[in-house]
Amino acid sequence: MLTPQQKPDHNIAADGIPAALFATIDALCGAARDVSRIIAKGPLEQALGTEVGEMNSDGDGQKALDVIADDLFRAALSTANVRWYASEEQEDILPLDPDGAVAIAIDPLDGSGNIDVNVSIGTIFSLFDAKADAEASILRPGHEQIAAGYVIYGPQTGLMITFGNGTHFYILDPDSGRFCLVRENVTIPSVSSEYAINASNYRHWTKPVRTYIDGCMAGVEGPKGRNFNMRWIASLVAETHRIMSRGGIFLYPSDQRDGYGAGRLRMVYEAAPIAFLVEQAGGRATDSVNDILSLTAPKLHVRTAYVFGSADNVTRVVDYHAMSDEELDRLSGVVPSDRR
Repeated sequence: MLTPQQKPDHNIAADGIPAALFATIDALCGAARDVSRIIAKGPLEQALGTEVGEMNSDGDGQKALDVIADDLFRAALSTANVRWYASEEQEDILPLDPDGAVAIAIDPLDGSGNIDVNVSIGTIFSLFDAKADAEASILRPGHEQIAAGYVIYGPQTGLMITFGNGTHFYILDPDSGRFCLVRENVTIPSVSSEYAINASNYRHWTKPVRTYIDGCMAGVEGPKGRNFNMRWIASLVAETHRIMSRGGIFLYPSDQRDGYGAGRLRMVYEAAPIAFLVEQAGGRATDSVNDILSLTAPKLHVRTAYVFGSADNVTRVVDYHAMSDEELDRLSGVVPSDRR
């Protein structure tokens, strides 16, 4: 465990963190430590999963912990070299320090629907060089991120982060209160036999997605020639952490339901930072057709379809989206009606 000597008020060991970003990352870790403590107390402190009677900027009901986490991160970052603060819980990008050099996009509490069932939840964030204009600082191609990461609140509280030179994993030491580096250069296996998707939506999926999942379910007799296991946690951070740990593919595709035609996950503060982490670990992240890091969100809270994970698995999904219906039918073993 790499833990150099530091001042006692630092919340993270400085291993590999660019000096220009240390204040921001240290503040993020301090707020995450406070959120972790609140989560651990759960209903002993308050009903964290209770609806607070308001909708967030994206039209989703806010839980008490959503609001608490947003307040904690915003306060911590206000003195941490951050000029612009863009949050899922805020309608607009907020100014913090006019002299700050960093812009941050953040989902303060991802997976809040799982609070009351004690399933891992998290915080997702993305950092950019700040510009004079708020939107120009945040609404830009994902490949312009200077750092991205997530905190997972689970059996251990962990930080997965990249600065564009690999993906690294830290663990919160409950004794010292610091995040300590425990794993450098995390690598996602290129192929895996696990997939994560909400199978209850099968009837709404497009043909390429159905064909891919049908192939997984067909096992060794199917086009992939191997047996697969399905996973679904409904917490993006938890799904990502499993893939970072042992590979796999996550699919949250667009589908035919009202409001789902463009997908459901948010481009700026969910898809893009996870994509940066995944690609730095050797994986791939797409909207089913395009690589996420090549895209620019037109608005702060815009949604996207999302497929990421082990590179070979994701590439197969992208290839399926480029195929004709006839080619997909052949893969599925479907006989056209005029030949039956």
